[in-house]
Amino acid sequence: MRRTVRDLRRGNRAVLLRSLYFGGPASRNELSATTGLSAATVSNMTGDLLGENVIVEAGQVDSDGGRPRMLLRVNPEYGFAVGVDVGETHVRVELFDLDMKERAKVEYALRTARHEVELVVRHIIAGIDVVLAEGGVSARQVLGVGVGVPGIVESGPEGLVQAKTFGWEGVPLKALLREGTSLPLFVDNGAKTMGQAELWFGSGRGAGNAVIVFLGSGIGATLVTDGTTYRGAASAAGELGHVKVTIGGRACRCGGRGCLEAYAGAEGILDRAGIHVDAADEERALAALVKQGSPVVDETIAYLGIGLANMIHLFDPERVVIGGWAGLILGRERLDDIRAVVADNCHVHPLPPGAIVLGSLGPDAVALGAAALVVEDFLSDSGAARTPAAV
Repeated sequence: MRRTVRDLRRGNRAVLLRSLYFGGPASRNELSATTGLSAATVSNMTGDLLGENVIVEAGQVDSDGGRPRMLLRVNPEYGFAVGVDVGETHVRVELFDLDMKERAKVEYALRTARHEVELVVRHIIAGIDVVLAEGGVSARQVLGVGVGVPGIVESGPEGLVQAKTFGWEGVPLKALLREGTSLPLFVDNGAKTMGQAELWFGSGRGAGNAVIVFLGSGIGATLVTDGTTYRGAASAAGELGHVKVTIGGRACRCGGRGCLEAYAGAEGILDRAGIHVDAADEERALAALVKQGSPVVDETIAYLGIGLANMIHLFDPERVVIGGWAGLILGRERLDDIRAVVADNCHVHPLPPGAIVLGSLGPDAVALGAAALVVEDFLSDSGAARTPAAV
């Protein structure tokens, strides 16, 4: 297909915007150097973007022997993104500006046995209204809503979700949400949205090839190749929790046996320790178990390290990031032990210990990454996805 002048211009705008967004304030000369665009092209496009309020001036820096250079940056209030984390025990809805600064947040509790689709949808729709009101933002200023959910999310207008742990089979989540909001919608697996957040803003930043692991009640991963997320043929890549670590073995929530999740997911760890609590109390119970130095935790570290070593053999990453609430609890106390098990089980190009790190974004990483889906669309569409109200 032939590219038109309009296509070329749109592509150049996207390159310019991405450079400003990820590179911070920059002068026109610096933008020309980093993007490879001509000085005239940068001047014309920055003029347009300033006129549209997509970018703003951000002060001056002295120039050697010449006039001070004006710095430019993406306007953090040009538009806003809503990020939603649908977890085992909660629906968390957050509002972010384009600096990914949180402006408002609301959380709704879910009981373990109540993951009805209608209830989750109601919480998401209500949460959008709450955070916009609390943040003082109109719907016209919102670039979109990103939602991170458990399970496999199929691309397409309905956003079909297969989440066995929720009892969801082919749930058209995007279509259901569209009945309650006209805002653009983006739905993805929660482990992948956490991975996106860590890749852009956290411990994965700068890594071209990485495995970013989410450990909560279950386990998932984001596989990063050449700086982008590898999804596979059916968007199911990264289901680390269902890699088999033993023949037969413990029953997993997926219906299989011997899955890593049955041994290293929070629910499986506590069950093996004989601790039976509601999902809402899993975090407290796991933290106490890790502090006690339980033999079950030692065994968990062994299973997790073997699972990570398998991923390293398969994908040869330069970095492994361990996140999710359970991953952070384990990692804060036992990261060196995890690294040691990985090293003992990696025999082809083992990673140096410092390449296995903890996520740095905390428990809000899923919602932050869901909002990043909106920002990704905004940047890819060269700032023209929507026309927010003037700010």
